Amino acid sequence: MSSSYRDIQTAVRTEKLRIWFAWASGTIILLIIANGTKDVRILSVITQVLLVVGFIALTVALFRMTGALNRKAAKARREILGDD
Repeated sequence: MSSSYRDIQTAVRTEKLRIWFAWASGTIILLIIANGTKDVRILSVITQVLLVVGFIALTVALFRMTGALNRKAAKARREILGDD
């Protein structure tokens, strides 16, 4: 295993951790906002709808970005190890 392939794998792993951390942070922020508005009836309903939409958007972005990183890593692996 060459050092450049190891470097690519480390970079991909780091980016995936950043993406997962951003997703978790965004979800926690959405939950804090929803909890803060739970006593105001109409605002609570609007916030809950936005929470669901925001959570779905964050989750879709998470999996799209992770998939893109996996494709880049696979391409780099093929180039470096000569599996083309």
